[in-house]
Amino acid sequence: MMFDARLQPWLRRAFDPPAARLAAAGVSADAVTLAGFALGAAAAGALAICAYKTALALILANRLGDGLDGALARRLGATARGAFLDIALDFVFYALVPLGFALADPPRNALPAAALLAAFIGTGSSFLAFAALAAERGLKAPAFPAKGLYYLGGLTEGAETLAAFVAMCLWSAAFPALAWTFAALCALTTLMRWRWGWLAFAGSEGK
Repeated sequence: MMFDARLQPWLRRAFDPPAARLAAAGVSADAVTLAGFALGAAAAGALAICAYKTALALILANRLGDGLDGALARRLGATARGAFLDIALDFVFYALVPLGFALADPPRNALPAAALLAAFIGTGSSFLAFAALAAERGLKAPAFPAKGLYYLGGLTEGAETLAAFVAMCLWSAAFPALAWTFAALCALTTLMRWRWGWLAFAGSEGK
C-alpha cells in the first residue's frame, strides 16, 4: 500500500467544506463526476496540441472533481450508480492521458504511450477482477471503508499516477522515459495483485 490510504483522512477534511457548499446548492455527486470526466477528456485534447500547461490544469481539475464527488456522496448518500460512474470514468481518464501524449508526437511518444496503456490494462483489470470477487465473498478493504468497491492497493495507486501525469506535463520532453518507468512500476503492481488474488481466493469453490 502506498500513499492513497495515508492521504485519505487529510483529503476528507479538505473536501468536506466545498462538498457542503455544493450539497447546499443542490449539486449531485454524479454531476460532479461527469463534469470532472469532461475536464479530463479536455486534458487529452490539450495534450494532443502540446498545450501542456493547460493540460496540467485540466488534469488537476479532474482529480479535484474525483475527490469532491466522493465527499458529496458521503453527504448525500452513496449509490451503486455513483460508484460505477466513478471507477469506470476514472479508468478511461487514465487511458486518455497517454493517448494525448501519443497524439502530440507519434514518432517519439507512441511506443512508450502504448506500453503505459498496456500496463494500465494490467493494473485496471487486476483491480476490478479482485474487487468483483471480493464483493461476491463479502470482503472489505479496511484502509478504504468508504469506497464503493474493494480498493486494492499497490505501487501505483491514484496519488502516484497523478504525480506521474504532473511530471509528464511539466517535463514533456521526458515523456518517453517517464512513461517507460511508470509502466514498469504498473507491471510490478499487476504482478503483486495477481499474487494477492491467487492467495486470497485459493481454495474457493468454482471459478
